[in-house]
Amino acid sequence: MELTGKVEEVKKDELSAEAKAQHDKGKLTAWERLELLLDPGSFTELGALATSPSHDFGMQEKKQPRDGVVTGWGKVDGRQVFVYAQDFTFMGASMGEMHTRKVAHVIKLAMETGTPMVGLLDSGGARIQEGIDGLDGGGEIFLRNTLASGLVPQISAIMGPCAGIAVYSPAITDFVLMTDKTATMFITGPNVIKNVTGEEIEPEELGGASVHNSKSGVAHFFCHDEASTLSTIRALLSYLPASCDAAPPRGDTSDPPDRPNDPLEKVVPAKSTMVYNVKSVLKEVLDKGSFLEIHERFARNVVVGLGRLHGHSVGIVANQPMHLAGCIDIGASDKIARFVHFCDAFNIPLVNFVDVTGFLPGSSQEHGGIIRHGAKVLFAYSQASVPKISLVMRKAYGGAYIALVSKDMGYDKVVAWPTAEIAVMGASQAVAIVSRKELSAPGAAPELRERRIREFHERFCSPDVAASKNKVDMVVQPRETRKTLVALLEMLLPKVRPGRNPDLGRFPKKHGSTPL
Repeated sequence: MELTGKVEEVKKDELSAEAKAQHDKGKLTAWERLELLLDPGSFTELGALATSPSHDFGMQEKKQPRDGVVTGWGKVDGRQVFVYAQDFTFMGASMGEMHTRKVAHVIKLAMETGTPMVGLLDSGGARIQEGIDGLDGGGEIFLRNTLASGLVPQISAIMGPCAGIAVYSPAITDFVLMTDKTATMFITGPNVIKNVTGEEIEPEELGGASVHNSKSGVAHFFCHDEASTLSTIRALLSYLPASCDAAPPRGDTSDPPDRPNDPLEKVVPAKSTMVYNVKSVLKEVLDKGSFLEIHERFARNVVVGLGRLHGHSVGIVANQPMHLAGCIDIGASDKIARFVHFCDAFNIPLVNFVDVTGFLPGSSQEHGGIIRHGAKVLFAYSQASVPKISLVMRKAYGGAYIALVSKDMGYDKVVAWPTAEIAVMGASQAVAIVSRKELSAPGAAPELRERRIREFHERFCSPDVAASKNKVDMVVQPRETRKTLVALLEMLLPKVRPGRNPDLGRFPKKHGSTPL
């Protein structure tokens, strides 16, 4: 049965003992969360009278309307979203049959209407009293999440416990946000681990927001409190289209598209061995205040996120010289590939800011499968049909050059600064190999090595050489970066995407945004 009404007319008494218990834990109630997430007065509830069908373990005396989850739809900045918010004040928001079926139902509606899906999770896990009925409902959620992947954006906010089978639904979705101190995610909790392995560990240490943002990479956003969690969801949605069949919304265009980037001359050192913070480059080039970093604490040798160029949403991938010299390792490979798959699925152009010597060497990387993980980057970029622009700021060597720059791998346009070095490897390393005998010969002049390095750089590494071979489209001064990228992006935006069905007048989804 379905009911409609404003949140403030149907929410539970916020002074109840259960609500006070939530507040004592530093958590909001389901209704309070919905009020912060959605535009005022925009929520319409579905399934308000749904209750558990179970008669076991005294469930008929315990059951309440909604069965521990509030579901429905509302608006964020005037745009429709479907949402579910688990209500921990009823049986710890344990996931029984009706609870899980309600969640699966709103995901299905999001798919059918081409509308983003947001889940606010705060649950003790599967409801033991209902046996496998709740588990099967969880299976339907996973199926709906998978079918919706790449069709509509899916966002999950972990705002309390999330354990057992419950963790897999957010893991399938596109973005996971976790609230510090209150959110936890794990397959098996500390008590089970202690009983099985003898290991003693606290819930926060096992699966808290810091762990999943910095170590496992399961979470994409670390949020200090619930208000910032919900405001981050609103900000994230502002970059995303409603579905794979739509263009991302256009943002503010007051920042001049031809604004010169004079500060870049000081931000990026000309000497290729000196470090700098690539985020300073992004903040200078993109529309002012528009960069939203994703996976900020994980694989910090690469920066990914969403930004805008003259109001247009773009996906940013940038090497970070401050960590591992910007090399691509296993974690960075997964981070890049997942993000590229998402952007391609939802028609978000990609812009790379490249300064990379290659994939990270070492036995731990080889044994950990850097070949397999690095191949994900190549696959993701090769598969992506959205506009792809690459800017080479300083170094672009070897396999990392192919992955992030090569026009033969599908990049639409490649831009380079005069400081760019594009080659199999750096001039110093190359000379040590190709001129080894000459340099080690008796009587070799002391300055010979430096001369050979200069000669090699001029002949093989200069961006002018790459441009003469049509490997680079434009060599521009750093101050012209924003102007150039905006012009290229707006030229490429009409790029025809493969797969249009002329009979339906729309695109099918390209592919899912897999957990990889």
